[in-house]
Amino acid sequence: MPKKKFNNSIRISNKLKISNNDKCFIVAEISANHAGSLDLLKKTILKAKKVGVDAVKIQTYEADKITLNVKNKHFLIDDKSIWKGKQLYNLYKSAETPFHWHKEIFKFAKKNKVICFSAPFDISAVELLKKCNCPIYKVASPEIEDLRLIEQIAKLKKPIIISTGIADEKNIKNALDICIKHKNYNVILLNCISSYPAKNSELNLKYLNVLKKFCPIVGYSDHSNSDLANIISVANGAKVIEKHFILNKKIKSPDNSFSHDPKSLKKLIKKIRDVEVMMGTENINKKKILKSKLKTVTRSIFYSNNIIKGDKISLENVKSVRPGTGLNLSYLNKILGKKVKKNCKFGYPVKLSDLIF
Repeated sequence: MPKKKFNNSIRISNKLKISNNDKCFIVAEISANHAGSLDLLKKTILKAKKVGVDAVKIQTYEADKITLNVKNKHFLIDDKSIWKGKQLYNLYKSAETPFHWHKEIFKFAKKNKVICFSAPFDISAVELLKKCNCPIYKVASPEIEDLRLIEQIAKLKKPIIISTGIADEKNIKNALDICIKHKNYNVILLNCISSYPAKNSELNLKYLNVLKKFCPIVGYSDHSNSDLANIISVANGAKVIEKHFILNKKIKSPDNSFSHDPKSLKKLIKKIRDVEVMMGTENINKKKILKSKLKTVTRSIFYSNNIIKGDKISLENVKSVRPGTGLNLSYLNKILGKKVKKNCKFGYPVKLSDLIF
């Protein structure tokens, strides 16, 4: 495990804070869902803000910098993903967010008071984002092994979100050691599986507990087709949720099948906020919360028979019953055998002032 503890509270652009005591930071991942249109990307940003996300995220890479334009078998996707049979270069070329868009994207987001950040995939992308004053840097799952890239990001001293989709614990430690080396302690780890879309059997949501051993703030990046994984993660301490977002499911995009549209993302956000309210806090006073209801759900001591002045209290003439507006049950043993000062009527609460001590 890292020798240095990472920060348990991270400030983003002086606008909001991510910590285990604050609400979940919900990110709309736009990725390839701009479908090659800057105008569509801008509309997606505005819609994401409207449905209630805390930030939007893009990806910063150029196909030429992360793969080769080669058509042999080595560059053909042959796994069981939704992209099976596609050439890597063509896939990335269709999905990339052009570098020359970035300045305008960040300017547009700032103008509309939206936190926008990105995942750079190479050093040139880091330099571009630095010029755009990117407030957070995301290390995408496959890039966790690129320690040179992580080093360039860590040097910027901006918050870093690291996804662990392909990582083992050694990968995680190596990445965090780089951050520590450059005194960047604003790091968040995301549980994730780099499968598109991810099957339920692949999610392993308990891995969130492993990540907590490395960093105090953890989250979940979702590629599944269900909201349940997000809800479970939030209930188990995830403070960042990242979900792919598309303006309209009719848009043709490589990420369409595992992306939420506005209606479904709004529902997810509502569920997350409901879960946060339900989870509440460990420091509670249940009696204070239920003050107005306690009289109907609790018991107290009432007279169960008429009693004449001078008679003794016994289990024959008092009883523990609902409502809870009478003498507290803790007094029962103390009042048994005591004489009453006056006549006391059936159905009325016992009072200490009725008794001779």
